[in-house]
Amino acid sequence: MKTSDRGMEMIKDFEGLRLEAYRCAAGVWTIGYGHTRGVAPGDVITKAEAEKMLASDLLIPEAEVSRCGSLVQNRFDALVSFVFNVGYAAFRSSTLKKMVMKNPDDKAIYSEMMKWKYVTVNGVRKVLPGLEKRRAKEAGMYFSK
Repeated sequence: MKTSDRGMEMIKDFEGLRLEAYRCAAGVWTIGYGHTRGVAPGDVITKAEAEKMLASDLLIPEAEVSRCGSLVQNRFDALVSFVFNVGYAAFRSSTLKKMVMKNPDDKAIYSEMMKWKYVTVNGVRKVLPGLEKRRAKEAGMYFSK
């Protein structure tokens, strides 16, 4: 399964497009639509390069979400956005993944997604309002018809 246009737009909206390298809220060098692999200060890309990076970057989250079993498109898209943001390793061992695999209709999935709203900077864990908003949108998409 592939991320739909709707899912792609949600990811792009939350990540934003930055054509010059910057440090994200967690202090990681980032460029394009949330691309982090191999990014260094001073890097500059085009929008076309950012689009290619995003398509490539979504391959691992899509594969990881596909391991959850058969999901309808909105649930697949919501989880791909989630995994793209938190990372496949965190998702792979998460209670959220276990819940989705056990019963993808479980309403508790909403509150489980909402727990992933923290960032740790310099050893301090805090709620990031942007993550709260993203989780609410992802959880809403997951349960949309």
